Amino acid sequence: MSFALYMIGFLIFLAGVGWAASVAGVPSLYIGIGALILLGIGIFSGVGRTRGKDPS
Repeated sequence: MSFALYMIGFLIFLAGVGWAASVAGVPSLYIGIGALILLGIGIFSGVGRTRGKDPS
């Protein structure tokens, strides 16, 4: 799976979580902080999952 495809899926997930938090009445400051944290986790996991294997 490519990194771009992984990030597109993760951004869609992040948008859904942010929208649900907004509907639930969470303050926008906390939504922004949570979104930044989740985006960082998504980038780290995306790089780890899509990194090419080192040749032996």
